[in-house]
Amino acid sequence: MCGITGLYAYNEIGRFHAVKLNQALQTLSKRGPDRQNTDLHYFVHLGHTRLAIIDLNPQANQPMKDESGRYTIVFNGEIFNFKALRRELENQGISFFSNSDTEVLLKGFIAEKEQFLPKLNGFFAFAIYDQQTEELFLARDRYGVKPLLIYEDEDKFIFASEMKAILSYGIPKELDWVSVAQYFQFNYIPQPYSILKNVRKLPAGTWLKVKKREQKTEKYYQIPMVNPAENLISYLEAQRKFVQLLTDAVERRLVADVPLGCFLSGGIDSSVVTALASQFVPQLNTFSIGYRDEPFFDETHYAQLVAKKFKTNHTVFSLSNQDLLESLEGMLAYLDEPFADSSALAVYILSLHTRKKVTVALSGDGADEMLGGYNKHAAELRARQRNWKTQLVQTFSPIWKSLPQSRNNPLTNKIRQLNRFAEGVKLTPTERYWQWAGFLPENELLTLFHPKAQAQIDQAIYQQRKHEILQYLTPEGDLNQVFYTDMHLVLQGDMLTKIDLMSMANSLEIRNPFLDFQVVNFVFSLPVEYKITPHIRKRILQESFRDLLPAELFKRPKHGFEVPLLKWFRKELKSLLFDDLLADKFIEEQQIFQLDTLKTFKKKLFSNNPQDVHAHLWALLVFQTWYKRYFLK
Repeated sequence: MCGITGLYAYNEIGRFHAVKLNQALQTLSKRGPDRQNTDLHYFVHLGHTRLAIIDLNPQANQPMKDESGRYTIVFNGEIFNFKALRRELENQGISFFSNSDTEVLLKGFIAEKEQFLPKLNGFFAFAIYDQQTEELFLARDRYGVKPLLIYEDEDKFIFASEMKAILSYGIPKELDWVSVAQYFQFNYIPQPYSILKNVRKLPAGTWLKVKKREQKTEKYYQIPMVNPAENLISYLEAQRKFVQLLTDAVERRLVADVPLGCFLSGGIDSSVVTALASQFVPQLNTFSIGYRDEPFFDETHYAQLVAKKFKTNHTVFSLSNQDLLESLEGMLAYLDEPFADSSALAVYILSLHTRKKVTVALSGDGADEMLGGYNKHAAELRARQRNWKTQLVQTFSPIWKSLPQSRNNPLTNKIRQLNRFAEGVKLTPTERYWQWAGFLPENELLTLFHPKAQAQIDQAIYQQRKHEILQYLTPEGDLNQVFYTDMHLVLQGDMLTKIDLMSMANSLEIRNPFLDFQVVNFVFSLPVEYKITPHIRKRILQESFRDLLPAELFKRPKHGFEVPLLKWFRKELKSLLFDDLLADKFIEEQQIFQLDTLKTFKKKLFSNNPQDVHAHLWALLVFQTWYKRYFLK
């Protein structure tokens, strides 16, 4: 795992900005603490920071050139099938000077150009410069596991693994106001957009060629939308194939020349990954995080059951609320654009402690999005069935509204969910998806902003981006379309962003077996009922591995990583929020937010019915911290 950056100058003015290359590289040092180097051509300058995982020898360092010196690569990621690809290339007479996957990627591209991309099994963002044709080629993996940001103006084209590296080149900073609005709607920014108007992310599964001012972009991968009725296999056969594909995916991701382990939360997804990995790695290292002060969110008991069953070398990081608070500053400091999934703090701490023992960890990310693992998936299934239970929840809608709602304990959280369901079931499936995907309802969004900021939010662009996100949902479609949309919106914008940023802040590589493209392609060929029914979520996953895992795991309620925001805002973070970041004087001078709306949030925070106000306040805390760091310094 590494950090990459580069500049393609269109003229001498653009070339002048190459003096910032080393400064940009320095911002990526945590992504690659083992080595930093550059490769300079007249108009093209490439930089790389290395976290050594495969082939620790100097021959594998980057930027890497082929023997002729014509091609140069900077690469962030891992190619898990690189040994098989290498054998294919060797059979064509191609020789190698290292044992790295980087060289396989470089030589494969030289031989087959962009046609080599579909052969890659892994995650990656890379750039290859052809000195002879003066063409720069960039590509990003199928699901956007690894980031690749791009900036362009009339003088230059810049790319990097992170926004902070892009900013190091001294580019102008202009807020993308639609991104700002959608950030407060979702608590993250949907890809391929960024918080800045002039910076975008290369879409997942896409390559881009740059030659002077000419560009060509093409999508080389899209999740196949197969009609399961045309390719129906029995459920038993689907289970067998799913187990085999996932087992192969886990085994592929165990290739490393450094210590390796697994995140083990105690949920089904990470437990299955651990169970499969333990078949290939004796005394597998596993890691979980627990909350001493928050038993409602603590899941370490289930993780320990799995660790005991598979005889893993298990480590529990048991944290107090004070431990979480003490890590808050470090986590916020690494964010180079607003990102308000509060579970990022837990992932940051888990990565911080895990990195002390291993350099690579496997995780269960991706299963929920494509297999129907979220509460909203079960709710969507019920909403479409319109049975007597649905009608009953709707009937009692006024009662749910009047009762206290909060995520902080089981009862108030259930009331919150019932109210959210009762509101959503009135809508069309497309409207419901949009509402349930966010924290701040669309009809309340503009009330958050100062009139001057409201005027900056282009409604036509907002609607265009909304259409892009919802384009896969059709009136006659089933829940596979919901899962498909989640793979593009939630997985890319939230989950993978969180994992990449928080792990890289601690120089830890995370690998995701569920996002092996063979697994994903197969799962999207299956009918909805193989994945979710009124009685079970992630059905094929749970029923395929039920006999392998401890029975207790299948009886427990689903929890995500949570942090006690409500308590913090009422106590430890109250002064930071009210006297600094959201102080009346600062808000009036800033002219981004509507002061009256923020006062309403503050009042609701101390009421007996806080609802999701803590999520809104967290999004504001993250945004304001980021804004002060990048706009007021």
